[in-house]
Amino acid sequence: MNSKTINKMRGKVWKFGDNIDTDVIIPGKYLRSTDMSVFASHAMEGIDPEFPQKVKKGDIIVAGKNFGCGSSREQASLALKHAGIACVVAESFARIFFRNAINVGLPIIEAKIDCREGDVIEIDPGNGFVKNKDKTYHATKLPGFLQEILADGGLVEHRKKAAV
Repeated sequence: MNSKTINKMRGKVWKFGDNIDTDVIIPGKYLRSTDMSVFASHAMEGIDPEFPQKVKKGDIIVAGKNFGCGSSREQASLALKHAGIACVVAESFARIFFRNAINVGLPIIEAKIDCREGDVIEIDPGNGFVKNKDKTYHATKLPGFLQEILADGGLVEHRKKAAV
């Protein structure tokens, strides 16, 4: 296996608190669709109905503890990815959301950082750092094999590349 890491990223912060569950990330009434644009157009609607219109490609969600708790719906991480979210930074993630994010290729990083909505932060997932203004925060560095899956765009793409 190649030793790939996730690229550094820089983006505008959308700030959320603790226990953001999958029902607010993508409300259940949209789960019958398989259209990623439907998921994207309703991302975070349960907590901020205007979020889908405000978010831009490359933006970053920063949250507190237990992000992605609730049901095991993979559509929650897909909704964020297809809405343009470059990365989710949280103090901690619900176990199933964590794995779903990796599987669909949505970068995530665990860190407790001080920031405000609208700040522009820099993330170096490969080395486990988040920077806001003049302060650098240490983050939990993902193991190499998870970074490779994310760098390849998710588990399916990773397995396709490994099969070649």
